[in-house]
Amino acid sequence: MSKFRKKKKGMPAVNTAALPDIVFMLLFFFMVTTTMRETSLKIENPSLPSATEIKKLEHKSLVSTIYVGKAKETDKYGTGYNRIQLNDKIATPEDVPAFILNARLDVSDGEVPFMTTSIKADKKSSVGTITDIRLKLRDVNALKISYSTNSGSDN
Repeated sequence: MSKFRKKKKGMPAVNTAALPDIVFMLLFFFMVTTTMRETSLKIENPSLPSATEIKKLEHKSLVSTIYVGKAKETDKYGTGYNRIQLNDKIATPEDVPAFILNARLDVSDGEVPFMTTSIKADKKSSVGTITDIRLKLRDVNALKISYSTNSGSDN
């Protein structure tokens, strides 16, 4: 009767044959869906003003961002908090209309009314500089303007 003796069964080993496939699928997914920063900041990270009433932008692909603040390379661009960055270069308010018109070339005609210009200005930036930018935006009929802020009331 020893022929039908029951064998002790333990937990079976975990099958890891599919593990490399899963890892590569996840890697491929994140490589495809991740977007990299398109511009490198030549302006120091602006300390944004704070606000209590904020709203998130919805169509980020239709947003053109203008940075205003202190340049990182003060020996090349000068000191002060009134330097303007458009894409990857330091510019003047006179360069803003060309920047907006180039951004309009990248979208379809139906999406142009939904385009927004976001101004990320340092707290210490001059109101005159921001006003100059707004006047140039008005010249090219870019009237949807968003001011980037920090949430909360901390200063």
